[in-house]
Amino acid sequence: MTQSLRFRLGWLTAIAAAIALSGAAVMLLRAPASASILPPGALAPTANQRAVARKVARILNEYQYSHPAIDAHFSHLVFDRYLHFLDPEHNYFLASDVQGFSATYRDDFAQLIEAGKLDPAFLIFQRFKQQSQAHIHYALSLLSQEPSWSTEASYHFDRKHAPWPASAAQMNQLWRERVMNEELSLLLAHKTWPQTVALLRKRYQAELHRITQISAEDVFEDVMNAYALTYDPHTSYFSPMSSEEYRIEMSLNYEGIGASLQMDGNYVSVVNVIPGGPAAVAGTLKPNDRITGVGEGRHGQITDVVGWRLSDVVQLIRGKAGTTVRLQILPAGEHTGGKEQVLSFVRNKVTLKAQEAQSKLATVTRNGQSYKIGIITVPSFYEDVQAEDAGDTNYRSTTRDVLRLLLKLEKEHINGLVLDLRDDGGGYLPEALALTGLFIQHGPVVQLRDRSGQIEVLDDPEKAPAYTGPLAVLVNRYSASASEIFAGAIQDYHRGVIIGQNTFGKGTVQNLIPLDRWSSKPIDGQLTVTIGKFYRVTGQSTQHRGVVPDIALPSPIDPKLVGESALPRSLPWDTINPVPFPVATGSAAVPSIPQLRAAELARERHDPNFQWLVGDIRLIDAMRERKSVSLNLLTRKSERHREDLKLLALDNERRAALGLAPLKHSSQIGGKHDKIPDVILDQAEDIMADMIRLERSASTAEQTAKRS
Repeated sequence: MTQSLRFRLGWLTAIAAAIALSGAAVMLLRAPASASILPPGALAPTANQRAVARKVARILNEYQYSHPAIDAHFSHLVFDRYLHFLDPEHNYFLASDVQGFSATYRDDFAQLIEAGKLDPAFLIFQRFKQQSQAHIHYALSLLSQEPSWSTEASYHFDRKHAPWPASAAQMNQLWRERVMNEELSLLLAHKTWPQTVALLRKRYQAELHRITQISAEDVFEDVMNAYALTYDPHTSYFSPMSSEEYRIEMSLNYEGIGASLQMDGNYVSVVNVIPGGPAAVAGTLKPNDRITGVGEGRHGQITDVVGWRLSDVVQLIRGKAGTTVRLQILPAGEHTGGKEQVLSFVRNKVTLKAQEAQSKLATVTRNGQSYKIGIITVPSFYEDVQAEDAGDTNYRSTTRDVLRLLLKLEKEHINGLVLDLRDDGGGYLPEALALTGLFIQHGPVVQLRDRSGQIEVLDDPEKAPAYTGPLAVLVNRYSASASEIFAGAIQDYHRGVIIGQNTFGKGTVQNLIPLDRWSSKPIDGQLTVTIGKFYRVTGQSTQHRGVVPDIALPSPIDPKLVGESALPRSLPWDTINPVPFPVATGSAAVPSIPQLRAAELARERHDPNFQWLVGDIRLIDAMRERKSVSLNLLTRKSERHREDLKLLALDNERRAALGLAPLKHSSQIGGKHDKIPDVILDQAEDIMADMIRLERSASTAEQTAKRS
C-alpha cells in the first residue's frame, strides 16, 4: 500500500489554524470538472498520469476479483478515502471546505479518475496544501509564549470520527491544544522551555520545507490509491519511485538495521523486524514502535523526525555496515506524549538470507520425564527464483531450509516439533504447498477460485511426508496469506494442533502488473490486483475469518485493529465445495483437543509468567481505550507515575512468584536483570509435551489391546 500524503506531510496533522475559503477558491470549487480549475503555480497532473489513470481503471475493471459497480456509491467511497488520506484526524479542512468539495465532485469522483480528469483531486490537494502552510505558521506563532500548565484542558488525540471544525474558532482551539501537547511531551522528556521552543521551531520550519517537496507524483499516487483501495484492501498502485523502493525492500539488498517501516499519522512506525537483522539480534525494537528521533553514531545528536517523510527517515536510518545508529522511540501501546526510549544498533547488510527459517531445541520435563522438542521459526515463505531459474542446485527456499533443519533436529532425536509462524505475513504460494507436503500424505492443499468462478485445486508436490511425529503450529494475528494456507491444511488434515491467536484472514490472491510492459523499469509504476480467493480443502475460505486455533492463547495484538476484518472494503467469507483429502490417522493424528485444552487451562492458572502476560495485556488494553490526555503538567506527571507503578508491581509479582529479587524502578523491566520470557512459545512447548504424553499413552493402550 502506498503512503498517503497525510503520511508524507507528517506533523502537519498536529497543527492547524482556521482559514476560511477565499472567494477565488470558491469559484474554482464550483467550476465545471472539464474546465481548467487549477490556479497558476499549483501542482497539476501530467498527460502521462492522466493516461496511466485511464489504464489503471481499464485493468481493474477487467481483472479485479470483486468487480464492483462504479456508481455514485463507489464514487462517494473513493472521495471519502481521498479526504481521509489528506486529513485523517479532521484537523485541516473546515466543514464548509468539505461541503463545498462534496457538492461539486463527490458523486462522480471515481468516474473523473477513470476518465483521466484529475484536476479536481489536485485542486483539493492544493487547498489542503494552502491550509497546511498557514497552520504551521500559526503553530510557530504559538511558541512565543509559554502556556499555563495548570489548565484543566485535555488534548483529544483520536479524531478519526469527529466532525470537521465548523468555525475558525473551533479550528484554532483544536490546534492550540495539539501544540500544547507537543510542548508538554518535550517538557516531560526533561527538556527546558527554551529547548522545547527551539526543537519545535526547528520541527515546524522543516515541515514547511517538506511541503514544497511534495510532487505531482506524490499526489497522483494518493489519488490512484484512493481509487484502487476502494476495490479491496490489497489492490493498490505503486508509483515509479515506490515501485523501486518495493523492489529494494523485497530483495533486502541494503545496509541498515533490518526493519520494515511505515507512516502512522505523524510517526514513522515499525511494521516488523526482519529476522537475522541487527534490530532482531538486539531484540529491543518491536512492531508498532514509533520512531521520534534518529542519531548518527554512539554519541551524535538525535535529530527529531516526527512529521518527516518516510523516505527521509529511512535514509537517516540506513548507512554503511559497521556504523552505529540510535533510534529514539515511543514504544508500542504508549500514548502520545508518553515516555520515550533510545535504542542503539550497529548497521549491517540485510539480505534475504536473514529471513531464512531457523531452529532450536527445547527440553520440557513432565512428571520426571524429559521431552526433546524441536522449534522451527518460519519468518516468511520465500524462494530464490532467480537462482533456481539459473540452474543453481543450492538455491534457497523455505521448504528446503525447513527440511534441512528437520534432518538436523531428528539427529537430536526430538519427540515433537513446533513450527512458529507468528508474524509470518506469507509470501511465495508454491512454498506454502511444498512446506505442507513435508508433513501430510500427498494430497490437495488449497483451492483457488478466479473471477469467473473457475476453481483450481493445488496439490502438494511431495510424494511422502518428511516428518510424521507430533506437530504443533504457532500463529498470531500477523500470520497471513501463505501462513494461513499452511495452517489451515495442517488443521483440516488433523495432522497437527494450531496454537495461538486467530490469524489475519487474508484469503485473496494478488497479481503484480507493470504498467509499462515494454520497459525494464516500472516507469509508469505498477499495480497489484486481487484476482482470486483461496479456499481450504474443506471448502471454507480463510478470507476475513482467518484460521481459528485449536487452543487459543492471549495476545497483545488487538483483532479489532489488526486483520482483514479491520480493513475497509475487505472481501467477505464464503464457502465452496470441499475436495477429498486423506485425514491423518495413527501416530500422525492430533491427540484429543479437549484434553490438551484442559491441561493448558490448568497450567495457566499457576504459571507466573502467563499471569504476568495476561496482566500486561490488560494494561495495554486500558491504554488503547484512552482517547485524550491531560494538558496539566502535574496531572500528566501523576498519570505517568501511576502507570510506572502498575508496570513495576506487575513485574515484581511475577518475579516474587519465581523467587527472584524485586526491581526498584520500571525502567529496569526487560533489562539485563529482568529477562522477559517468550510466554506464548513456552506454552506451545508445554502443549507439545502434553501431545507427546497423550500420543504415547494411546500407543501403549493400543499395544496392550493387541496383546490381549
